[in-house]
Amino acid sequence: MDNLSFDEMWEKIMACDSSYDGLFYTAVKTTKIYCRPSCRSRKPKKINVDFYGTIPEAVEAGFRACKRCQPDAGLSPQMEIVTRVKSFLLMHYKEPLILQDIADHAGLSPFYLERQFKEATSETPRTYLERIRVDKAVYLLKHSSLTNLEICFEAGFQSTSNFYKVFQTVLNCSPSEYRRLK
Repeated sequence: MDNLSFDEMWEKIMACDSSYDGLFYTAVKTTKIYCRPSCRSRKPKKINVDFYGTIPEAVEAGFRACKRCQPDAGLSPQMEIVTRVKSFLLMHYKEPLILQDIADHAGLSPFYLERQFKEATSETPRTYLERIRVDKAVYLLKHSSLTNLEICFEAGFQSTSNFYKVFQTVLNCSPSEYRRLK
């Protein structure tokens, strides 16, 4: 959660992005309820929202679980692994990671990790990591005056060619085109 700003988390809950479920929780001050980022309930006003990294933090702050998205429902062992891996990727997105590094962190073989991750999320750990990096780049394109080269490295890409290729693949436009459109 430390690697996501308030505005980035806000964008994820507004988009009901389930790929961030388990990485942080949205707490609504007025209702005293906490939810997953993918919750489909009516969205609160931005000023009424706090974010917590774990369920115990939200509960300790006086919030109760949403009855619609049930963030306190236990996760399957497979989803616990996937959530741990997602959290690891989010915390280390700036580092040059390979599948073996991620598998070592999870305590699994690379083949088994990739199979479990893909079964649960329909994408590989690599494509998930690339999406985190593209999300970071999009945020920086919208909210900073950094150059595309600076954004490339700030978002965790190791080369400019890979940055442009992945950005084009994910968003169907170049970073410069995206900046002009937004």
